[in-house]
Amino acid sequence: MTDPVAQLPSELDQLPDRDPEETAEWAASLDAVTKAAGPHRAAYLMRRSLQHAEGAGIALPKLLESDYVNTIPTSAEPEFDGDLEMESKITAWNRWNAAAMVTRGARYGVGGHIATFASAAWLYETGFNHFFRGKEGDGSGDQLYIQGHASPGIYARAFLDGRLSEQQLDNFRQESGGDGLPSYPHPRRLPWLWEFPTVSMGLGPLSAIYQARFNRYLTNRSIKDTSNSHVWAFLGDGEMDEPESTAALALAAREQLDNLTFVINCNLQRLDGPVRANFRVVQELEGAFRGAGWNVIKTLWGNAWDELFQLDTTGALIRRLREVPDAQFQTYATRDVAYIREHFFGAEPALAELAKLLSDAKIAECFYSSRGGHEARKVYAAYRAALEHKGAPTVILAQTVKGYTLGKGFESKNANHQMKKLSVDEFKGMRELLGLPIPDSAFEDGLVPYGHPGADSPEVRYLQERRAALGGPAPARRVHAVALPQPEERAFKALYKGSGKQEMATTMAFVRLVKDLMRDKETGRRWVPIVPDEARTFGMESLFPSAGIYSPLGQTYEPVDRDQLMYYKEAKDGQILNEGITEAGAMADFIAAASSYATHGETMIPFYIFYSMFGWQRTGDQMWQLADQLGKGFIVGATAGRTTLTGEGLQHADGHSHLIASTNPASLNYDPAFAYEIAVIVKDGLRRMYGPEAENVFYYLTVYNEPKQQPAMPEGVEDGIVKGLYRFKEGVPAEADAPRLQLLASGTAIHWALEAQELLAADWGVTADVWSATSWGELRRDALESDEALLRGEERVPYVTQALSGAPGPVLAVSDWMRAVPDSISQWVEQDWSSLGTDGFGLSDTRQGARRHFGVDAESVAVAALAQLARRGEISASKVKEAREKYGM
Repeated sequence: MTDPVAQLPSELDQLPDRDPEETAEWAASLDAVTKAAGPHRAAYLMRRSLQHAEGAGIALPKLLESDYVNTIPTSAEPEFDGDLEMESKITAWNRWNAAAMVTRGARYGVGGHIATFASAAWLYETGFNHFFRGKEGDGSGDQLYIQGHASPGIYARAFLDGRLSEQQLDNFRQESGGDGLPSYPHPRRLPWLWEFPTVSMGLGPLSAIYQARFNRYLTNRSIKDTSNSHVWAFLGDGEMDEPESTAALALAAREQLDNLTFVINCNLQRLDGPVRANFRVVQELEGAFRGAGWNVIKTLWGNAWDELFQLDTTGALIRRLREVPDAQFQTYATRDVAYIREHFFGAEPALAELAKLLSDAKIAECFYSSRGGHEARKVYAAYRAALEHKGAPTVILAQTVKGYTLGKGFESKNANHQMKKLSVDEFKGMRELLGLPIPDSAFEDGLVPYGHPGADSPEVRYLQERRAALGGPAPARRVHAVALPQPEERAFKALYKGSGKQEMATTMAFVRLVKDLMRDKETGRRWVPIVPDEARTFGMESLFPSAGIYSPLGQTYEPVDRDQLMYYKEAKDGQILNEGITEAGAMADFIAAASSYATHGETMIPFYIFYSMFGWQRTGDQMWQLADQLGKGFIVGATAGRTTLTGEGLQHADGHSHLIASTNPASLNYDPAFAYEIAVIVKDGLRRMYGPEAENVFYYLTVYNEPKQQPAMPEGVEDGIVKGLYRFKEGVPAEADAPRLQLLASGTAIHWALEAQELLAADWGVTADVWSATSWGELRRDALESDEALLRGEERVPYVTQALSGAPGPVLAVSDWMRAVPDSISQWVEQDWSSLGTDGFGLSDTRQGARRHFGVDAESVAVAALAQLARRGEISASKVKEAREKYGM
């Protein structure tokens, strides 16, 4: 026989073979087994050999997939630490009330999801009774990322526990009255219960990974010992298609986050049908997670399958399970036993013989209900193994039936995600299946009743005793408000005085400020600098040797720039989170740090700095997650503006992030022009977010990479900076009756406005006042609040109206943003309004070339100002034409 090893070129061909004859003997032995006992026996022996080698400590690559069986055999399951009968009763009540709540809500057309929790009930109940640590014990407790569509089941359990009333359940998805329940986990809407928003699918798994990592960060920096906290993320198998779901798997394995467990509910169905109709999603996920370095536990089959596996002496059953696609297995759960005998067991003679040994009842039990995720002992064994595994995160792939216990009209149906209610007859069937003592008379009003065994019932006492032993109710959000002291004034004063003749970009001004604030004795250690691999771009390399870049391993190598002053320093207690090229990961970092005041009772001050183009438009969904989670901190869009970043072009030129940011009610958006404005804004932000009357907001600042001389702060402008507008430089009329106007500019555009002010005065005898609009967004927010006050009968004038009241002439607003940004305040300005902006795609050019292209350079501003005055009849139209010719336009 030809040597098969020689026929397969591989990396082994590059390794020295010290004994080719012995190698050939091993290959010949494998050929002999294959010939005598078949390829399946040969494969079994090879896998046994690999398993033995691993146990002996021999380093070998791992197989990415195992057979379609449970990782933990029944014989190896630990003793169940609880009263299974009692927990079954509790789970039955929760199933009933979750379905009742959604069905009752269907009267008002508010919808809801029933099938997800029905499939995952035991996954949650086992955790609540045995594993999930609450916040009333030592440490911070566990962090639970609940699958969004399972929220009715969590509400049902809180109702059983006495934390929610029937009235609140009846107000599911009806929040406007003030006593309702949000559709999904929304901390901003129900802040005492929910901790983490998860229903924007994909963000839960990503955030869970970075939360587990941030827990380690707090410990390694000696902020708080989080070693007893475990992060549990409950996910759907369909959700794993989201790119964010698997984006950070390697990070979790690389940093050995054994404080993290993913529980993926593999009911084989997504929203419209099978997750992998022609394939097997469990096997696919196993390969992906194992390949990324995770510990994988498959919990697929219930105890009813044990008999089948014991009777399978030929391996035919294992082979058949390996080849049946998910959609077909879903079909088995809906067809009669005769169909299963023919189409599953009839696939080969050995299986047909095995089926003859099985009763119809046994086959029905196996294929209709007996899944690992529906049996408490199986789930308990998986959770226990996950907590005991060290050195890597764990994923549990638990197979379930979507819609389990809801009846044949729901179970395994493609449409069950969209089915919002059960009929009375279906509820009565469910009652019998679950063994609940609910009489027919309870249905007389046509509504399905809620069920409760009583506040002093054995079920409720058991539930509460289990939670008390684990540290209190869960999920739960707790805030221990501790105001941070204001940093010393000297850090801010450095920017108040300006840069003199030295030029400095506002990006550098911000970094300099934060560097000084990180030295503050009281609050310096609480700053969390976050950057996605652009620290040197933003001039942050000076922080490397002083603050250090966080790495749980420290620095295991000698950096190539070790002999330089600002060398690349990694440290186990490093303060900087330098994430690599992942804005999504950096944003997940930010969310974990921004909500640490609630999650861990430790207030942190994160600032996340990034290319402004790659922030809101790339990770805007996470910004809403941050707002929902009531996070606080500073988000900084650096190298901002459509024309300020020279040469980079269309996909780097941000002229719209302020427009996107303005849609988020929790985001306070500023576009500072000068270094001292940054100092004032940051100082006020620290007060508003971390002071005695802390608000649940976050800040978005845009800063620029264009070096400019930074002026000293004028007297008395702090209030205007915070509110969004103040007069920076008043024009001096050459003549008493000179035409006059107001130039409003934000960010780097103020320099074009100041130059235009000079051109207008010198060339055309026109006087212009220049205003710094530090925040178009805050001006609009204040104006909207004023409008709302009027509806309540309160007299209130918007700040922008007050500030510009009586200012002579029209108003011309200019920025490095699209015109919709400044135009957002136009209706509250009493003067004639016009604006200039950078609408359209960005392009590669010099700053001056790009600004002339968009018509926002100083000359363009001057011509636009003259045109405004001409329309009002204050100057002749010929001057506008003359100006266009003079400035080469």
